[in-house]
Amino acid sequence: MPALPFTCLDDYDPEALSVSRARQFLLDTVQPVAGHERLFVREALGRVLAEDVISPVDVPAHDNSAMDGWAVRHADLSPAGETRLKIVGTAFAGRPCEAKVGAGETARIMTGAMIPEGADCVVIQEVVRVEGKTIIVPPGQKPAQNIRRAGEDLQAGKPAIPAGKRLRPAELGVIASLGIAEISVRRRVRVALFSTGDELISLGMPLTPGAVYDSNRYTLWGMLTRLGCEVIDMGVVKDDPVALEAAFREAAACSDAIVTSGGVSVGEADFVKQLMARLGEVAFWKIAMKPGKPMAFGRIGQGKESAWLFGLPGNPVAVMVTFYQFVRPALMKLMGLDPLPHLPTFAARCTAPIKKGPGRTEFQRGILFRDNDEWCVRPTGHQGSGMLSSMAHADCFIVLEADRGKVEAGERVLVQPFEGLV
Repeated sequence: MPALPFTCLDDYDPEALSVSRARQFLLDTVQPVAGHERLFVREALGRVLAEDVISPVDVPAHDNSAMDGWAVRHADLSPAGETRLKIVGTAFAGRPCEAKVGAGETARIMTGAMIPEGADCVVIQEVVRVEGKTIIVPPGQKPAQNIRRAGEDLQAGKPAIPAGKRLRPAELGVIASLGIAEISVRRRVRVALFSTGDELISLGMPLTPGAVYDSNRYTLWGMLTRLGCEVIDMGVVKDDPVALEAAFREAAACSDAIVTSGGVSVGEADFVKQLMARLGEVAFWKIAMKPGKPMAFGRIGQGKESAWLFGLPGNPVAVMVTFYQFVRPALMKLMGLDPLPHLPTFAARCTAPIKKGPGRTEFQRGILFRDNDEWCVRPTGHQGSGMLSSMAHADCFIVLEADRGKVEAGERVLVQPFEGLV
């Protein structure tokens, strides 16, 4: 793993690193993991393609009909009136076509059937009248209408799906249509996960005075799993330098990336940043944003036993905000996704005032709705970074730019919907 490119952060003010600059630094720094594996197509859903899928055949393999109807020669059709044609056969899907269409002739044809020799046009059955062994075709038919040409979807010898694409149901179908049973995908990114803090209690244990249940690990596990990572859950690590160092060394030896929550602030018991500096390198540890200002990025370990480290805040909402704004795109880069997808962002009318001062980007939680064919958004209410319920009630982030002040009701704001994300 190469040294971090600190030169691009030479003028870094730990109180003012912008959201966009921090995100770009992450994307410029991390590189896709090495390692591929072969999978059956049905097992590859959600994985990232490691090599181009080259089409071995044309799709469709032959000229065929897009509709049920009649195969005709367009030159036989009258442009001004009806045309009578003799029926000479039928073309069925999935069978060789033996019918030949000559002058003044037609063949019945089914959807997907090969175009009979001599025909160059398909007239849909709904407009044709059948009289015994002849049909009557109305005027207005166009050349080559309702014909799917061989190779118009995919051409033999050319890439059907490029490397770096995440395989969705549509991609699986395309691969199957080529007769390909196995494909090469990138291995899953391995992410070690643990929470830090003496106050954290595992589920199933009784709460003691001053203690809280560890929710962040479950939120992060859900986000990482949904992203498609291989998650190594290391539990809760107490605020003890010796225990934390041991956890970091273990995590660096078995993972590509480490995600922690808590311990990156400036309190006496916040050791994550100090250990990062001693065991590896720290690129930055504060971002001009709310919530999530104390977020650290760097690496732990050396050589093969090293991993990227994302030290997230301890507050539950800040964990989710920093994950989606920074960790998610960085992990997607590690996965080898190309092009890298970005969170969809668009403007909506805010229906309630929002307090804010200039100086840092804010990610408030909101609820999207339609009003008179216009997208509108309203805040979920209290926006404290410890109120995880605000994320559960919301369906979008309201993104307020760093230089923006308070928002009046009726003003337009940027929103990032959660659909497909959380």
